[in-house]
Amino acid sequence: MYNQQYSPNKFNLLPPVCKNLLIINILMFLATYVLKLRGINLEDYLGLHFFMADSHHIWQYVTYSFMHSSFNHLFFNMFAIWMFGYTLENIWGTKRFIFFCFTAALGAALMQQITYYFMYRDIASGMYDYINTGFENIPYKIYLNQINTVGASGIVFGLLLAFGMMFPNTYIYLYFLLPIKTKWFVIGYIVIELFNGVVGTSDGVAHFAHLGGALAGFILIMLWRKGKFRF
Repeated sequence: MYNQQYSPNKFNLLPPVCKNLLIINILMFLATYVLKLRGINLEDYLGLHFFMADSHHIWQYVTYSFMHSSFNHLFFNMFAIWMFGYTLENIWGTKRFIFFCFTAALGAALMQQITYYFMYRDIASGMYDYINTGFENIPYKIYLNQINTVGASGIVFGLLLAFGMMFPNTYIYLYFLLPIKTKWFVIGYIVIELFNGVVGTSDGVAHFAHLGGALAGFILIMLWRKGKFRF
């Protein structure tokens, strides 16, 4: 249960930043689908590309977090943003909450760029003229330009970490059935993400970006607790 200080009975269940994040992400998902039918792939312009690729642009450090690759990807990220975000936005206020979200998104993006570097630095240096994708050999520059990351998961992990730090003993229900304290859920989830990132799973999930969002959120909360960056 929440402390009386944080009683959700007085809270707005859909505060403005959460609401607008949901609206923007849904609209971007629909726009991506419609434009793809016309031969335009928004992910090529707005997804986060490797900084050593020609397709990399500075705006992608923000826009990638509004893009999603599938309906399931969109749904679960939006559900998590609402689930953990509406309480935090009510407590922090709009300005602090939106600053936190963008910090988590940027932290995830920077961590993903570090991951990209260790994965693709040899290719980007021109060591190989062509890359075998398993289906065809393509020039290395074209291969690099096709690599991108999308999704609001960095924000989600930042919010999850923040919620766990603020309400460590609150129970959440895993699969809506199994009660577990938030602190153990957060720790377990981060350990799983770290393991999957280290062993190099081929599931197409940016595990280190998730960890980057959580790390950025942790650093920001610790700075706030020390009286830094007060709004």
